Amino acid sequence: MVSIGLSAGAVARVRFAASCLWEVVASVRVLRNPGDHAIHLPWVRRVRPALAAAGLVGAGGGLLWQLIPAAPGYLPDFLTPTPAGLDPVLADELAALAGTPAAMVREQLALYGGAPTPELAGLAADPAAGLRRLVREINAYWQIALAADWPRIRLLLEAEVFARARALAGGGAAGLLNDLHEGVRWEGDALCVDQRNCAAPDVPAGSGLVLIPSVFVWPSVLSVAAAEPPQLAYPARGAGTLWELPGGASGALTAVLGPGRARLLAELAAPVSVTELSRRTGMSPAGVSQQLTILRAAGLVTTHREGRSRMNTRTTVADALLSAAG
Repeated sequence: MVSIGLSAGAVARVRFAASCLWEVVASVRVLRNPGDHAIHLPWVRRVRPALAAAGLVGAGGGLLWQLIPAAPGYLPDFLTPTPAGLDPVLADELAALAGTPAAMVREQLALYGGAPTPELAGLAADPAAGLRRLVREINAYWQIALAADWPRIRLLLEAEVFARARALAGGGAAGLLNDLHEGVRWEGDALCVDQRNCAAPDVPAGSGLVLIPSVFVWPSVLSVAAAEPPQLAYPARGAGTLWELPGGASGALTAVLGPGRARLLAELAAPVSVTELSRRTGMSPAGVSQQLTILRAAGLVTTHREGRSRMNTRTTVADALLSAAG
């Protein structure tokens, strides 16, 4: 259990951010023990052979693989520098990682139990050179494992932040923080994070909190309590839909709405862009837009702008219609 102090003033400084490096770190943990992350198995099967061939995972894995053990093994904080905002750029985050002070690298490497691997020993001996190697490995890992999926991952993260912002407006900070994950609760002036076998010290007087929705952190949460401000990575809702094969709506709903509109409603459980709907359904973007206009006029879909994208989601009326149709 980790306790992060959150006074009334600190709660006012809670913010959201997205991070490429958090997805890298969390996804490596998925590859370490895919059985604990069942929703990501389609992704694991797709990317692991190429990653293994590149010497990035498995028995021949390099520095990145050695730094990130299976849960609940120790995860060094310097791998996830505090993200700046909601539009992350991998190169910027890697520059921050490369600039980690040598003393911090050595201090955190000393927290690993047992004899260090040759890769970790090399990083401790020459942190600057080791971090340059780590940056190269992360770049290679990103191109193989995450680059193609990143546009859809980013849209899902943006939709998650939008939904949480609405929850904050409707239920306040307590409602937001207590609904992030079953292992997170806000009690009095502290945010309690239930992490098995975590030896991180409590933060008695935090100056704020960075909430980082993540696709690959599911089903747990990960925190960096020692950072300033502390970070909490939690599972973004709808992460499992990233790897789903195209599905369909019920026959009854298709008969009422037509196949195109019924299919779109079935895909709109979470906010989605026209581009993503086109990818999922095989319909052209123009066709998706036309059908959404009809559904919006019928009160079944609502649309909002999030960053550069217009996100669409079904209304409670549409949810009731889908439920009734079975």
